[in-house]
Amino acid sequence: MWEKQLAVAIKAGELAKRAILEIYKTTFKVEIKEDKSPVTAADKKSDQIISEYLKQAYPEYAILTEESKDDSSRLNNDFVWIVDPLDGTSNFVEKNDEFTINIALIHKHKVVVGVVIIPITGEIYYATNHGGAFYSINGKIKEIHVSRNTNAIRVLLSRSHHSKKEEAILAKYGSKIADKKYVGAAIKACLIARGEAELSIGLNDKTKEWDSAAPQIILKEAGGLFIEPNGTWITYNKKDTTNRNGYVMSNKRKNILL
Repeated sequence: MWEKQLAVAIKAGELAKRAILEIYKTTFKVEIKEDKSPVTAADKKSDQIISEYLKQAYPEYAILTEESKDDSSRLNNDFVWIVDPLDGTSNFVEKNDEFTINIALIHKHKVVVGVVIIPITGEIYYATNHGGAFYSINGKIKEIHVSRNTNAIRVLLSRSHHSKKEEAILAKYGSKIADKKYVGAAIKACLIARGEAELSIGLNDKTKEWDSAAPQIILKEAGGLFIEPNGTWITYNKKDTTNRNGYVMSNKRKNILL
């Protein structure tokens, strides 16, 4: 049902990826925004490329992106693109390669299309509502699924926003945790979606709708959960774009011990 919108989202992300990688090779400037987060020419160029492509393809849809001024008229539109043109700008600045492009389509507050592109590797993760989750690399595509593991749990921690609060929760798991790894941006959800980890917790208000929308549907369609700590699904195109309660990502609800 959402194949055309998915194709447009992937194409927009691919175009932005080229621009991002060109800037990544240079000595770029880093600015600090009002919220004290970093922004670079790559964020801005990617935002411009993606926004223009999406608007041309679907002029009737609203757009919410991290790097453009929010237009409250989107609240009255059933269709909204939610975009993070460069998720993991801190990682981009540090040049550790762990940054992504996130593009999602929202229909009546629910995610129906999600695309996450890892520019450095060329990997593409994508999903549509009730259409499954997929992974693409070098033209090869395969459907992905979460692991069934509920014992030797592999935990992914945020590079930028990890806190003692999450460590206290993870202490409840005891010997059930087999491994902990720090991973940047939306890559955490993608790794859980393809069965390479089981859990990631962010109990803070550091993420926004553009951080979670695309990876949420990818993880959901792979059989996992990307939810609020109270167990409900995150909804989108709200007036307040911050995920105030944080999030939990997991392969199985059984693995969530909050």
